[in-house]
Amino acid sequence: MFWKWTPTSSHSLLTIPIHSCTYSALFSPHSSTLISTASSDSIARLFDIRTPPPTPTLSIPVSPHAPSELLTQDWNKYRPDILAVAGVDKVIRTFDLRFPNKGPLGELLGHEYAVRKIAWSPHCGDVLISASYDMTVRVWSDGSSNATAPGAGGIGGLPGGRGRMMGVMDRHTEFCAGVDWCLFGGEGWAASVGWDEAVWVWDVGSVMGGR
Repeated sequence: MFWKWTPTSSHSLLTIPIHSCTYSALFSPHSSTLISTASSDSIARLFDIRTPPPTPTLSIPVSPHAPSELLTQDWNKYRPDILAVAGVDKVIRTFDLRFPNKGPLGELLGHEYAVRKIAWSPHCGDVLISASYDMTVRVWSDGSSNATAPGAGGIGGLPGGRGRMMGVMDRHTEFCAGVDWCLFGGEGWAASVGWDEAVWVWDVGSVMGGR
């Protein structure tokens, strides 16, 4: 179930039944009416709150051949149609919402256990970080900065499948449960948290092996 609230009301402004355990709901940073959700049925859904619920305007089966729980998602801050999702199957996938039937633009592999949180960089349109139950936080490029390179193709100008891992922060000693970027201060600062009761604040550039 998804609820939309306002501090001035004791009742939900909008209630949408998802019919599946839902781990994440996010407003688009580019639109005040678009909401995406990530659920245990391995489906990412997009809702436009201007249309009558409960029908989603878009449903994407993320891993239809081997469904697994989606635990996290995030909208790209620079490309309004790009959504990244991840979960129990350890794979981070990026989708172009204009072409949902084409499958993922790319898949980022490297985590050894479920991915609990992902976040696109507010500073670089092709960079995201992820926190996993494998006790690491990883930095990735989705490969879109190479879209103009010879032979680059892909949907919407993105070179599908050319993303890569750029670095690993492995100082946590238990499951990593969350990670986020700093909007201020040094560009590239991030904070991560885990079941080890620790918060790490670190410079992403210090673990990156080069763009």
